[in-house]
Amino acid sequence: MPDTPEAFAAVYTEHLGAVSRYLARRVARDDVDDLAADVFAVAWRKRASVRPGEELPWLYRIAGYLVANHRRRLAARASVLGLLSVPDSAPSAESLVTADAELARAWNALSPRDREVLALVVLDDLSVSDAAVTLGVSANAVSIRLHRAKKALADQLAQNSADDSERSGRPAT
Repeated sequence: MPDTPEAFAAVYTEHLGAVSRYLARRVARDDVDDLAADVFAVAWRKRASVRPGEELPWLYRIAGYLVANHRRRLAARASVLGLLSVPDSAPSAESLVTADAELARAWNALSPRDREVLALVVLDDLSVSDAAVTLGVSANAVSIRLHRAKKALADQLAQNSADDSERSGRPAT
């Protein structure tokens, strides 16, 4: 990560849109700008810890930590206040696949770990190596997780199709 404010501004300009989209799929729209600013504030403070060329996945990793902290704060606030309503939020990665009811059921049946690796590689369009940096694991581990997640999704889709066929009395396609 560049040390000069001008060079950092160039990284900021290049990646702000991607970081904001990443955040918009995970938190309420009202929180995106604040969290994006926090991501880049952390990035500035810890800029020496990122390797050149890995800026975006590193920023995603920071954003992931900030989203987790944000969600914990919201959950704590909600439990203290006893609020039972869900706040309006931007579409999550999950909601992008819920337009197709069959895919939505299969997506919701996946483990959170499978959904996260699929969301990073498929929805966020990260390479396996960039997803590895984001998740803090090796590229090989991401490849294995991605393969298993895709298989789990395919298996779940097939199972849902078979279940639907049994209920309707039609043979599975």
